[in-house]
Amino acid sequence: MSFRLVPALCLATLLALAVCACEDALTPEQEEIIDALNQREIPPWFDESKFGIFIHWGPYAIPAFAPIEGTINDALVNHFDDFTLHTPYVEWYWNALQFEDSATYAYHAANYGSDYSYDNFGSIFRQEVQDWDPQAWGDLFHAAGARYVVLVTKHHDGFLMWPSAHTNPNKTDWYSERDIVGELAEAVRSRGMRFGVYYSGGLDWAWNGRSARNIVEMGASIPIDDAYQDYAEAHYRDLIERYAPSVLWNDIAYPFNRGLWELQRDYYEAVPEGVVNDRFAVMGPITRWLQIPFVRDLFHVLLKFFTELSGDLSVLQGTAPPHVDFRTLEYQAIDGIKEEKIEVTRGMGLGFGYNQFETESDFLSEEELIHSFVDIVSRNGNLLLNVGPKANGDIPEIQATRLGQLGDWLAVNGEAIYGTRPWVRAEGETDSGDRVRFTQDENGRFAIVLSDLTPGSVRLLDVGPETITSVELLGHGSVPWQPDGPDLIVELPEDDSLKVAYTLALR
Repeated sequence: MSFRLVPALCLATLLALAVCACEDALTPEQEEIIDALNQREIPPWFDESKFGIFIHWGPYAIPAFAPIEGTINDALVNHFDDFTLHTPYVEWYWNALQFEDSATYAYHAANYGSDYSYDNFGSIFRQEVQDWDPQAWGDLFHAAGARYVVLVTKHHDGFLMWPSAHTNPNKTDWYSERDIVGELAEAVRSRGMRFGVYYSGGLDWAWNGRSARNIVEMGASIPIDDAYQDYAEAHYRDLIERYAPSVLWNDIAYPFNRGLWELQRDYYEAVPEGVVNDRFAVMGPITRWLQIPFVRDLFHVLLKFFTELSGDLSVLQGTAPPHVDFRTLEYQAIDGIKEEKIEVTRGMGLGFGYNQFETESDFLSEEELIHSFVDIVSRNGNLLLNVGPKANGDIPEIQATRLGQLGDWLAVNGEAIYGTRPWVRAEGETDSGDRVRFTQDENGRFAIVLSDLTPGSVRLLDVGPETITSVELLGHGSVPWQPDGPDLIVELPEDDSLKVAYTLALR
């Protein structure tokens, strides 16, 4: 065992004991509720959909700034001590603004003045949204091939995207008078897509004003007072009653067990085909300990050690709460085929909210987007791809372009995506080294070759051709083929329209 690991394990043990000492215990009634929830099967629509749209839109779209220094993983690994000051996430603008050594503070002071309150952005945003056209969004998302849409209804700045009766007692008019949630739900559903809601249950800077330089301070800043828990639960129940969302997508955490499992039970009763993600982890007891400076410092050292050890965001992928429908990965790839359902979420660029300073080089190319999407599906995942609109609701051209390119590809290859499940393995290759990803349905399997189609022979390696009776090139038709031992040789036609990736249906 490494000598560096010994103190880390000691710290981990001490902290685990401390947390257990103040554990938020479940009541017997709640344990029964959770047992019943875990007997429930995940509604088939979620697995079959494969592709959803995430939308981060709020007052942070007014300044539309975050430092462009690399990915979220780069910020965590290279700037662990002051991670939130270097995050490329525009929606964290308010938090970074609290620190005078941040790039956000410098930008804000230069463009608005150091005394200009973030609250002003809320007032401006309330006016900007009057120009928004939800029907245009619905058309774009439908054409992109999305099967569901998840809207951020409250991010960490606490601004509400619907006129809830449960307003923040600490801020005046900190909500949209226009019912953005309801209007988008109608536009989405009228085009055959499902609608879901994101809600930041674990952070609300407008509630307690607590900022954070790093991950551990973020954990310490979670509101855990009874009034906030009542506030968050009231919002969830309001969203469920008003909009019957098909997805409850909580972020960061939830304060305590009180009321949480009853909320999820009641949600499923109201929306039988609803699903919840894995970010309802109860953080109240841990937050109480992290608010003690000595404990917070110890935990920071421990978490920093494991982050350096792993070199990526995996250190933040904690254990799931007692009940989940799907696990959530953020700007991460899926490692292998998973038994549990995964949803990978990311923006097309470095972050989620609209950043006016991102250039095309900061965005996924058409090829990168489609290839990563296919890889996710082959490993039992959905892609929740984010759109970050401008303050007035306009979707930046590069984002609209990428959605159109993905939609065009799905129009040809969607049979190999929607309603499929992983094959016995996700990965393969051709004799020329092109990567291949596999999916399957009840009629056979699909081999998606991650390259432009080149006319001539292609050999798919080790695909077990003995069960194959026909081969179809999606978007073209049947093509000649023959087995050769464990391999399959296919004759490809000339077809300039099949770019980026093409699909062979092996029946």
